[in-house]
Amino acid sequence: MSNIALRNPQYKNIVAATVGSTNPLSVSCKITIDSVLRYTLIKNNPVVGSNVQFDISELVRDYLNITYQSAYAIQTVAITSVLSTHSLTNGTGSVLSTTSTSDVGFEAYGTFDEGANPSVPFISVQSAEFLIAPNFSGNADGTVPPKWQIYYPSGQEGYVHYISATGVTAVYNFNGNATSQSGQGSLTCVIKRIDCTKYGIGTKIIFINKYGVQQDLWFFLKETKQVTRTNENYKANTIVYPTSGKATYDIKNAPNKLFNTQAKQTVSLSSGYYPEQANEMFQQLLMSEYVWLERPKNSNPSTNEIVPVIVKNSSIDFKTSVNERLIEYKIEFENAFDYINNIR
Repeated sequence: MSNIALRNPQYKNIVAATVGSTNPLSVSCKITIDSVLRYTLIKNNPVVGSNVQFDISELVRDYLNITYQSAYAIQTVAITSVLSTHSLTNGTGSVLSTTSTSDVGFEAYGTFDEGANPSVPFISVQSAEFLIAPNFSGNADGTVPPKWQIYYPSGQEGYVHYISATGVTAVYNFNGNATSQSGQGSLTCVIKRIDCTKYGIGTKIIFINKYGVQQDLWFFLKETKQVTRTNENYKANTIVYPTSGKATYDIKNAPNKLFNTQAKQTVSLSSGYYPEQANEMFQQLLMSEYVWLERPKNSNPSTNEIVPVIVKNSSIDFKTSVNERLIEYKIEFENAFDYINNIR
């Protein structure tokens, strides 16, 4: 069983081999998702002896409904793919050969250099890993930083995800005083505590990272908000025709009318000073299709709420300690909904 990345093509294949003296005239692929048969795909008249492939990722991903999880539960789908060769076209006749695979689908992606059919955690499916960007480079001063490190305000609890060498996942909830989280064996994720008093504890962004799990990324410095309005307009006839006398109009009744007025709220956040090894986290934020922001409620500022947002930046420049000395990112987020409720 593999933990497959559904944002990449995922190919299932079978050889259209001759069985006895019978050549296969069709190949079928039955895709079962969370114990329900959802798709049956057919390819007719395969080349005898060829490797027949089906890409299942886009079909399966339709059934992976990602929502914000307050306890950071990992959201996946269970997949069984059964491929068969048949003696007749359209998946009919006798079954000549069959192969079956079972997988777990993640809202994850592998990069081009990680090859075809990528599986979580990408680095090595035979080793245990934390499901955050690892660090493989040294510090500018020659010291060796931790392989896994995350950044949180002092006193704030959080979550970090983990996958064992056998592909079993776990979610660790660490308290506000923790400075490390142990995994399997000697694996440790360092929790770097940041003290920031000028801007409070900062602003928390939650996003689905490369590994298909929720990850926190804190922005510790300046926050600015903006509202952008859009609308349409038309010119109305405001003339009144009385029964006697000449036509007139009321100067308080505007002839230029507005309609379909809507607004979007945006917030610009400054990350504060991160080490160069954190660049990958900001890249994964940019690549994420699911992002949330934690903010005070308008109706009750003493209580926080989680709202979906969209990263408006289309690009970021990778920063290095050699070029910038202090590495800080400024990212703009737009609410993923209209300010005036128009849900119908």
